[in-house]
Amino acid sequence: MTSPDTLIPAAPRPSRWRRLVESRGGLGLLFMLPAAVFLLCFLTYPLGLGVWLGFTDTRIGRAGSFIGLENYQWLADDPVFWLSVFNTLLYTTVASVLKFGLGLWLALLLNRNLRFKNFFRAIILLPWVVPTVLSALAFWWIFDSQFSIISWVLMSLGIIDAPINFLGDPWNARWSVIAANVWRGIPFVAISLLAGLQTIPQSLNEAAAIDGATAWQRFTKVTLPLLTPIIAVVMTFSVLFTFTDFQLIYVLTRGGPVNATHLMATLSFQRAIPGGQLGEGAAIAVAMIPFLLAAILFSFFGLQRRKWQQGND
Repeated sequence: MTSPDTLIPAAPRPSRWRRLVESRGGLGLLFMLPAAVFLLCFLTYPLGLGVWLGFTDTRIGRAGSFIGLENYQWLADDPVFWLSVFNTLLYTTVASVLKFGLGLWLALLLNRNLRFKNFFRAIILLPWVVPTVLSALAFWWIFDSQFSIISWVLMSLGIIDAPINFLGDPWNARWSVIAANVWRGIPFVAISLLAGLQTIPQSLNEAAAIDGATAWQRFTKVTLPLLTPIIAVVMTFSVLFTFTDFQLIYVLTRGGPVNATHLMATLSFQRAIPGGQLGEGAAIAVAMIPFLLAAILFSFFGLQRRKWQQGND
């Protein structure tokens, strides 16, 4: 029988730091800490500063004072601001719908067993990887009022008699910038949806075909429901990118003609930097937040639908 003098002493209690590192949740928090610091410095601080500036009359070179909601009251009576809201909603809605429709069509096409499909998948990414400014300059030449290739082709075919003023007419300019945005955004939607299509078991479509389902029924009853979570996330990012677009508009039209293509982002920049009204520009930027939150909530409910599809509560 072991005597009390020979008992093994109890192991020392591990330190709080060691327990934190050895726990799975604590280790995950440590890995997330650098990203959290980065976001705090480069996102949270500018956002907070922008919200504060929206309540001041700060100008470039002069510190402002707190004026409450005066900037927002001024914007409520500003027709140019409301025109930019209309342009932003039109631009975002039409471009997002076209990017989704064409992107889904390309994804379905590239998901088939085509020859050289890997080559086509690589080519489809070119509009997305080319810098936005270079794309905008290319479209600036395509839409040139005198040397447009589109006008030249249509005139050669006898369809029109004079060059089309793409960027000089308000509505032509709106449709032109939408077309440029669609061209740039289709690859992102197509490749993302293609990745989602690759995760759908082919056996489900084969079973539906054996049961007599047509191609359209297989798409609407099998493919589309399983693709819904991916569509929700992809279209949320697409809407966010489109709503906050700046480079494409600024290079192509700088908001013209007569403010016909001014988005909220470009108008905010124009009022804040060239115009010197930092407070008013910040107020326009802050006014974009409710629309962005709506897009995020759309993504959230899309993910909730995925849980429902998996049988979770």
